Amino acid sequence: MIRLSTSWMYQQSLSTMLAQQGALSATQGQVSSGKRIGVASDDPAGAAQVVNLDHVLAATAQYSSNIDGANTRLSTETSTLNSVTSLLDQARTLAVQGINGTLSQADRDDMATQLGQIRSQLVQLANTTDANGNALFAGTATTTTPFTLNADSSVSYAGDDGQQRAAIGSGLSVPNGDPGSALFLNLPAGNGDFVASAGGGNGGSLVVGGNSVSDPAAWNVATAGGPADYTITFAANGNWTATDGSGNPLLDASGNPVAGTYQEGGSISFNGMTLALSGTPAAGDTVSVKSGTQQDVFTTLGKMIDALHTGDQTGLGNVFNRQIESLDQALEGVSNTQVQVGSRLNMLQQQQSTYADLNVTYQSALSNVRDVDMASAIGKLSLQSTVLQASQQVFAKVQGMSLFDYLK
Repeated sequence: MIRLSTSWMYQQSLSTMLAQQGALSATQGQVSSGKRIGVASDDPAGAAQVVNLDHVLAATAQYSSNIDGANTRLSTETSTLNSVTSLLDQARTLAVQGINGTLSQADRDDMATQLGQIRSQLVQLANTTDANGNALFAGTATTTTPFTLNADSSVSYAGDDGQQRAAIGSGLSVPNGDPGSALFLNLPAGNGDFVASAGGGNGGSLVVGGNSVSDPAAWNVATAGGPADYTITFAANGNWTATDGSGNPLLDASGNPVAGTYQEGGSISFNGMTLALSGTPAAGDTVSVKSGTQQDVFTTLGKMIDALHTGDQTGLGNVFNRQIESLDQALEGVSNTQVQVGSRLNMLQQQQSTYADLNVTYQSALSNVRDVDMASAIGKLSLQSTVLQASQQVFAKVQGMSLFDYLK
């Protein structure tokens, strides 16, 4: 015979009500928070999925933030490079005007002042910072002021040759700045292939004009062993001869000396290059040809300013022709950088769009795992509440009963 004691009945009823209260409380928590998983014990496998999805969403949010920062920096760089281009165009226009022989010395002095202002503005632009105060053109040394205009009008660089990058994905980064050394300093001199300059001690009126590589194949052969280094020397009758960097006569493919006769307004061609000349050389005047050299844009402006103060039209023409070439190289470098920046901005836009789509997918997956079905939870809450109330009423009824109720 099984004996059911009154205390056992009380204990069973109390345990049942406590369990129902716990279940009801858990359901109430789900309804109020909207989440099915509050603690890992609610669904260990689901909780692990929630943690993983939270990590993915956090990484996506960080990459998106990095993209926003890179967008801001690159947009600022684009605007700055547009201003740099405008200044270099102004300098080039002044250079073309400066070759005009009708300008007075006062006009040249005014032009030199304008070029000095352009140089100062260019230094200021080269020191542009982003919204956080980090330099755009200092390489990876973003906390430094990269360019300084010294008292002697020279410009020094305190940045490095590195490239600041922003992480925009797992194993994916994009440059969000450019080193000023590449953009403003380490520029090819002359026409980009070589520099042809009239000798400083020339006594005639010879002016070296535009130069170019007219025969790339011959030029490649001539420079296969290293940079070209030639000197062209003129005789009184316009005859000229060429020597190499060691002063030895330059020989053609047949072993004959490289030489010819210059006529005013003509050109000289050898080893794949053509030099356009004007004016009349005096006996002993020279033209030097050097390849593989570099010149920073600030030096270019400085040479133009110095030449404007000399008053020598022949010297001014020779200097300005070379500096126009250098300005063209600087403009080409800025243009190439602008194209690269545009490509980076396009890449950032595509990546940000990808993250926007992924974020929707991840949030949906997270909701499916973590969030509660509200309609089902409310129905469950109502049922649990009804069951608990019934249990409480039964307990109250049983609690008031005793053996004496049956002995009446």
